[in-house]
Amino acid sequence: MSHRPVTTPFGAETTAAEVLRGLDLGGRRAVVTGGASGIGRETARTLAAAGAEVVIGVRDLAAGTGVAREITPADGPGSVRAAPLDLADQTSVRAFAAAWQGPLHILVLNAGVMATPLVRTREGWELQFATNHLGHFALATGLHHALTAARGARVVAVSSVGHVNGDVLFDDPHFDRHPYDPWAAYSQSKTANVLFAVEAARRWAPDLIAVNALNPGRITSTRLGRHIGDIADSPAAFDPASTDVSWKNIEQGAATSVLLAASPLVEGVTGRYFEDVVEAGPHRPGVRRGVAAHAVDPGSAARLWQLSTDLTANTSPSATGR
Repeated sequence: MSHRPVTTPFGAETTAAEVLRGLDLGGRRAVVTGGASGIGRETARTLAAAGAEVVIGVRDLAAGTGVAREITPADGPGSVRAAPLDLADQTSVRAFAAAWQGPLHILVLNAGVMATPLVRTREGWELQFATNHLGHFALATGLHHALTAARGARVVAVSSVGHVNGDVLFDDPHFDRHPYDPWAAYSQSKTANVLFAVEAARRWAPDLIAVNALNPGRITSTRLGRHIGDIADSPAAFDPASTDVSWKNIEQGAATSVLLAASPLVEGVTGRYFEDVVEAGPHRPGVRRGVAAHAVDPGSAARLWQLSTDLTANTSPSATGR
C-alpha cells in the first residue's frame, strides 16, 4: 500500500447511526440497491434520518414501498421511496437509470446474492456475476451523468471478505466451460466489486466522483446466506464459530457503507477498500481480513471494465444477445 491508510475514530462495533451522528444530509439524493432488507435497509434508514432523499431499488415494488414507509423519518427533511430494480435484468437496470432526473449525490451498490445454485439470466450469464457485478456496473455507468451533475458524488460498492478466495475468471466468467462452483462464483463477483471501484475511481476522478469498496463484516439475520443450507462443503470460515471475520448486527454492518457514502472523514478518498469503518490493510494468508492483491490490480480492473462494457453493450434493445 503506497498511501497512508485512512483511519477513523470508529471500529467494528460502531453503528451506522453513530457514524452519521450530527451530520446534516439535507438536499442530498441517494440510491441504495437492495434497500428493502438487511444492511441495505439500515443504510437507507440512516441516510434518510440524516436528512437525505433516498430511493431504494427493489425487485418487489409493493414490499419495497411498505419498507420505505416504515423507515421514512417521522419528522425532518429526509425521505425514502421505492423504485423497481432487478439487477439480474438489464432492461430493468436501464429503465431505472433512464428514469432518474437531476443530480445523484450517493449511490450505494448494496444488493447481492451469495452461493446460489447455478442459475443463468436471459443473456446466459451466471446469476451471481450478473447480479452482484454486471447489474451494478450497468446501473453506475447508466447514472454517471447524474453523479457528475452532483459535483462531488460518492459511489459505494459493497464487497465481501469472500473476495480473497478468488480472482475473476476472465476467460469464462459465466462458467460455460468450467465446472460450476457456487463459492468460486461468489468470490469472483465480490472481487469484481472491488476492481470496479478501482477502475471507476481512476476514470471518474475528473468528474469529482469518489468510488470505494468495502467489506461489511459477517452480518447476522440477513437473507444473503439463504442458499448456504442447500450447498455442501461451505468454507469453514462461514461456520458461526469462525473468528476470522467481524461478526456484526445489522446496525453495525451498515456502518462502513454510510461512512463511505456521507462522512466528511473520507472526503476526497477514492479507489480504496474499507472494513470495520477504517481502510483495510493488505490481506495476509490465513487471515480473513484485508484486501487481496488481485482485487486492486490496475490491469485487472481495466480488463474487467472492458469486459463489462462489452457484455452490457450487447444487451441494448438493438442487440440480439450474447
